[in-house]
Amino acid sequence: MNHEVLLMPIYSWPLRVYKVSSDLLRLPNVRESPFYVGLGNGRIRCTLCHRQCALSNGQAGLCRMRLNIDGKLYTTTYGLLTAAESRPMEIKPLYHYYPRTSALTISTWGCNFPCAWCQNWHLSKFASIDGVYVPPEKLIEWAIENGDSGINISFNEPTLLTEYAIDVFKLARARGLHASINTNGYLTPQAIKAYSTQEWTG
Repeated sequence: MNHEVLLMPIYSWPLRVYKVSSDLLRLPNVRESPFYVGLGNGRIRCTLCHRQCALSNGQAGLCRMRLNIDGKLYTTTYGLLTAAESRPMEIKPLYHYYPRTSALTISTWGCNFPCAWCQNWHLSKFASIDGVYVPPEKLIEWAIENGDSGINISFNEPTLLTEYAIDVFKLARARGLHASINTNGYLTPQAIKAYSTQEWTG
């Protein structure tokens, strides 16, 4: 029996491979998030998913992609893509949703779940600021040029791209494209409402 295998951790959060500092604010993918509340003394609580991470200045949430910088919550994933490809809608976990069409499917880094069996661990188990920044308008152009019927967020947990997704989905619907996410469903009611109304909620 291989005892080394038995000693391996069953669960694992993303490994952060960048330093949290105000220097990150110069990057186009680092944006302030509306999904937080202040707790006093520079501490904040992220309200994007049900983990509701409480963060002191300089700390990252369990997803490793949301940070407290000077008492404000920032996402590092706005438009920071690790994959973008046209994929058939039939392989999405959606029943009879735009069959026989494709969606431009995108992802970023990190995850808010520590599942050991993740098939896309090379994306979900790492938290990085490396990647390609793609403005929302450019993504819509790619989808139309590819002949895709919509935009889908998958591969890693779409929750990490929420602010970007809302902006992208608004543009997509205006151009006649559908929008979908393959999610673990751990978003807060506030985040779900922001998706459905395309409005920020306080």
